[in-house]
Amino acid sequence: MHITSLPSPYGIGDLGEGARRFADFLTETKQSYWQILPANPTLTAHGNSPYSSISAFAGNPFLISPDYMVHDGMINEDDLSGAPDFLSGVVDYEAAQEFKEKIFHIANSRFRESELKDDYARFCSKSAGWLNDFSLFMALKNCYGGKTWYHWPEEVRNREPSALQEMVGTLTDRIEREKFLQYIFFRQWTSLKEYCNDRDIRLIGDIQIYVNHDSADAWRNREIFKLDKEGTPLVVAGVPPDYFSTTGQLWGNPVYRWDIVKEKRFDWWVKRFRHNLELYDLVRIDHFRGYVKYWEVPFHEKTAVNGKWVNAPGDELFTTLLKKLPCLPVIAEDLGRITPEVQELLHRLGFPGVRPVIFAFGETLPRHKCAPHNIEQNSVVYTGTHDCNTVRGWFDNEATRQDRRRLSRYLGKRAVASGVHRDMIRLAMGSVANTAILPMQDILGLGQEARMNVPGTTKGNWQWRLLPEQITTTIIHELREITEIYGRSWLTD
Repeated sequence: MHITSLPSPYGIGDLGEGARRFADFLTETKQSYWQILPANPTLTAHGNSPYSSISAFAGNPFLISPDYMVHDGMINEDDLSGAPDFLSGVVDYEAAQEFKEKIFHIANSRFRESELKDDYARFCSKSAGWLNDFSLFMALKNCYGGKTWYHWPEEVRNREPSALQEMVGTLTDRIEREKFLQYIFFRQWTSLKEYCNDRDIRLIGDIQIYVNHDSADAWRNREIFKLDKEGTPLVVAGVPPDYFSTTGQLWGNPVYRWDIVKEKRFDWWVKRFRHNLELYDLVRIDHFRGYVKYWEVPFHEKTAVNGKWVNAPGDELFTTLLKKLPCLPVIAEDLGRITPEVQELLHRLGFPGVRPVIFAFGETLPRHKCAPHNIEQNSVVYTGTHDCNTVRGWFDNEATRQDRRRLSRYLGKRAVASGVHRDMIRLAMGSVANTAILPMQDILGLGQEARMNVPGTTKGNWQWRLLPEQITTTIIHELREITEIYGRSWLTD
């Protein structure tokens, strides 16, 4: 359940009261984990995808709760009176962002007199390693009319010290605004995490393998990416044709110069993991196979078909991370074409993989790794993921007659649309996997209209939102009962 999908009165889910009520629902149903998607800044130009961000470290300011800004004295109740009538049941990205920008402007102008100034100064000092560059990057984008960094003036694009010093002096107010918004985000995030942890709910975050070309990370660390002297990618990331797309997925992110990353002792990656492990109790590593071999596509290609596999030093990277960090609680997303060398690395590291049972009911059912009878204990089982259709949507719109027949034979009864989500949940919960994660849409039995993302598309994704009235006493009772009957909660009465 991503933060954007939570109920709120401001067009997009946020870190406020709706998040706490959802945590209360998890407690009431004896859940132990809450998994979200990446919480980094998103861009409307990139379809508002949480996997396409301008920073691997910053938080998304549009997840800030206006109500909790009132609570902290940053704005007044009257400042919220002009909120428009937002769309219902979907994330209203443009309207929500326009409204919150106005709120942020008011709050920033008043903050100089706030009692939180000392706390703000401590945050800026603690986060300076990424915050200073990110805030300058955002201020420069605003100054240059939103242009990508590789189209900025040469001396700024190339980070010449004298040019940057001059711009810092010129853009002081805008830089401080960006730091202020990050302060509010992380203040509210820390409060929510404490609320969840106090109720024995652990948060699972998500680390994308790549960053955007137009990001503070690529601008600040361009030497670790395969870019030419002008900053243009030589090659970009993606995946070859697969279950989701016959032409593959052309993500377009710059790929790493792993030789340079190794020379720098994986310093950027260590900082990135350390940062995320302060925010989350566990992290899901997206596209784990890309740390062993990744799909590299020439920059000019229009699809991901004409790419090639290139080796990556995943073994050395994770060995370094395990040495540098006292604990590395991760889940490895190991879907796609998983080779023996990827399996060997996972086994050696001891990371659990992911097993969405929705994938199991094709012709290879008896031996499919996501079939419940083949799932290992050291894994995390899902009914489906954010890239899949919902269980009901799959059954109604994607499953063939043979798929439905195989599912029915597997269940020992006829699978029907109205109850297929409950059947899949039981298969997941009843498996030997140490952990079971259920998309909220499947708990509610929602159809294709509630799908979160269709890979390879850029419109209409990441919009689903939970309505408060959808969490009924029946839903609470059913989820609590199945959690108890399969022994999947450490919470007891």
